Amino acid sequence: MSAPHAMSEAQRETDASDTAPIEPGSPEADPGAARPVSLAEAERALHDAASGTKAGTNSGTSLDTLIGRLVLEQGFATQEEVKYALTVSRTQEEDLSRSFAQVLVDNDFVTKRQLARLREVIEAERSGQKISGYKILGKLGAGAMATVYKAKQLSLDRMVAIKKLPERFASNPQFIERFYAEGRAAAQLNHPNIVQAFDVGNEGEIYYFVMEYVEGRTVHDDIVKHKRYAEREAIDVVIQVAEALQHAHDRGLIHRDVKPKNIMIAREGVVKLADMGLARAVSDVEAAEAEKGKAFGTPYYISPEQIRGDLKIGPPADIYALGATLYHMVTGSVPFEAKSPAEVMRKHLKAELVPPDHVNPKLGAGVSQVIEMMMAKSPADRYQNAADVLSDLRAVRAGEQPPIAHRDVMGELDLAALQTAEAQAGEVIPEDSSQTSVKGGLVSMLTWPPFLLLVALLLLSVAVNIVLVVQ
Repeated sequence: MSAPHAMSEAQRETDASDTAPIEPGSPEADPGAARPVSLAEAERALHDAASGTKAGTNSGTSLDTLIGRLVLEQGFATQEEVKYALTVSRTQEEDLSRSFAQVLVDNDFVTKRQLARLREVIEAERSGQKISGYKILGKLGAGAMATVYKAKQLSLDRMVAIKKLPERFASNPQFIERFYAEGRAAAQLNHPNIVQAFDVGNEGEIYYFVMEYVEGRTVHDDIVKHKRYAEREAIDVVIQVAEALQHAHDRGLIHRDVKPKNIMIAREGVVKLADMGLARAVSDVEAAEAEKGKAFGTPYYISPEQIRGDLKIGPPADIYALGATLYHMVTGSVPFEAKSPAEVMRKHLKAELVPPDHVNPKLGAGVSQVIEMMMAKSPADRYQNAADVLSDLRAVRAGEQPPIAHRDVMGELDLAALQTAEAQAGEVIPEDSSQTSVKGGLVSMLTWPPFLLLVALLLLSVAVNIVLVVQ
């Protein structure tokens, strides 16, 4: 089971490498394979965080108390285990002296990596990130537009995720409004496959957005770890995301940033679509005008109309991004790769998509047809709503042809066959069959023996009449 995650925050607008494929074997490819943390490093990090300096602290007792409290709050050890470790560390002989943290590790009450993670909790507390009614337990992640913390909502005694606007944006009305807009958009949605919004507000200069805490992993984590999904497993995940999008679209909202990092899988296997940071109402003409000509999204998965900054952006844009995500899931590669975000986006606009079953020959024709229709360059050639996507995906999962995508492909084949036949027909100019028929019939009649006999008798009769007249 991988470590807990909450909403991954995207690098906005120009960062294609945000979800770029990672080479197998690199530290980034498998977080669990990172360099082991030594006990000395973990203790030094805790000392530094607790003292607020890089020099550390000499107050072992106060640090032990702090570590003990945090270990209990995080659920890393029981109260009896903490008491035992404290007793041992304070009563042992001086020449066998072991720190409280070392006793915890030696007795397998906590791991060295868990101790190292406590540093983030201490730093969060020391930095004054306090919001009334919530207890910050540690940092879950950070991105260009926000930092996400794990916290406990004291009134309901439940875990939540709190997204906080960075201080550098806290005095910018535009960023504050966008932050609140994300909260309002998420609050309109209530669906089991969408991360639920609880609250949005501010405490002084701290602007925060409280949401459901999802313990699990992201689709991006799975791709990095396993390279790609099995076809059926990928379809099962994407069906749940499509159901989330159908719910959002039915309420007039488009997500605009569907991608592997924003698709979470809880421990129970429930899929959750996260991060409404770029969500917008389809009917919001004012916002569309303000964003005209600007590209908002993640380059590896962004739709062509978002790249152009079209005024009219609707559900097909999310369907394209979901198709690009499914492509990545079943092939292990993003649809378009390049050295720069600009070049990646240019390929979305102009380059022909390599069919997914050409990249992964094990894929069935049905899922490939669905992906290609989802990723058609023109919005008019894509599925127009999530319900149609669901219809085809469920058919493929049942071992059947996708009725909509398959019909579209067969239509293209029929048209191509007709064009080929017309081209071949144009190479030969046929003889006019009507004229040929008339000529053939006339010749046959003139050479018919009874007709020739009749003509001969007629000529003989005319000759006899001429002789009689002359006499």
